[in-house]
Amino acid sequence: DTIMVPVSAVKKTGISDLLEMILLVAEVQDLKANPNRPALGTIVEAELDKGKGPVATVLVQNGTLRIGDSILAGTAYGKVRAMTNDRGEKVKKAGPATPVEVIGLSDVPQAGDVLAVLDEKTARSIAEKRLAKTKAEAVAQAQKVTLEDLFQQIQAGEIKDLNLLVKADVQGSIEALRQSLENLKNKEVRVIIVHSGVGAINESDVMLASASNALIIGFNVRPDANARKAAEMEKVDIRTYRVIYDAINDVEAAMTGMLAPEFREVLQGRVEVRQVFNIPKGVVAGSYVQEGKITSTSQIRLLRNGIVIYEGKLESLRRFKDDVKEVAAGYECGITLEKYRDIKEGDIVEAFIMEQIPR
Repeated sequence: DTIMVPVSAVKKTGISDLLEMILLVAEVQDLKANPNRPALGTIVEAELDKGKGPVATVLVQNGTLRIGDSILAGTAYGKVRAMTNDRGEKVKKAGPATPVEVIGLSDVPQAGDVLAVLDEKTARSIAEKRLAKTKAEAVAQAQKVTLEDLFQQIQAGEIKDLNLLVKADVQGSIEALRQSLENLKNKEVRVIIVHSGVGAINESDVMLASASNALIIGFNVRPDANARKAAEMEKVDIRTYRVIYDAINDVEAAMTGMLAPEFREVLQGRVEVRQVFNIPKGVVAGSYVQEGKITSTSQIRLLRNGIVIYEGKLESLRRFKDDVKEVAAGYECGITLEKYRDIKEGDIVEAFIMEQIPR
């Protein structure tokens, strides 16, 4: 019943056959869509862009989506302000089977949400009701928990539910994390995702985690300065990861009492990129140390809008024309990253070291 087509991106074979078979199936099954009705589609991916705001990739499945249409997707609503097709071209309308990037939603929708064109008042009303229901389900008071003491609390019968708050760089990553974490099974405890969202971990996330006794799991994102201070005050455990399986393994190990971390990350300082200089050998970031310090041996990660875009080492650290071993808060410096050039003004460089936990 199902046509199979072998394809290879490496050898660049089978694509034309695949397209032919798709057209054949559509013709045989008489698959059609009505372009002359309000659009209905599915959110494929969504993210928060610093310049554009919430940006959603939509696959229009029925009807035609036009600039100015009032739209609803999950708990997000708004008007279509701009649309871009898969070639990066601005378009004014998108018909059935057309993927477009849509700007104009009030918030970042979930991947898989249905996007529908409605009148503005109805869209706003439905979105607000959905949001209120989501928030009501998220908040539940309890004592604080960390991954390290999770198993002891399970053994003592204090925990039946492990609440997690998940933040990631894009919506697709959240869905992958969410499904994998919720599938973790244990006789004593179940995993509940109290909230998930796209973008950097902020103070509001920490306060919600504190109120709902949740751990914060961050994938490719970092807490901002206010969030770190709030987490220390509220005793909220924030875990950040670059690999999804590491996050899943840590939570699973904590649930079964096998978590034995050997190293922990110690943040040394935060540095703001204020000017970028192109030189023949690469790119130098003229930077200002906002807090702590940065050393020539520090491990570093480059953040843009709270999202991790590079992790590695420094190639050089300079004050004026001299190589230095350390630059403290309140001083300027020049930074070159090892094998990385895509640095922009406003980026944040975090300097950290991995410290062995004493047994």
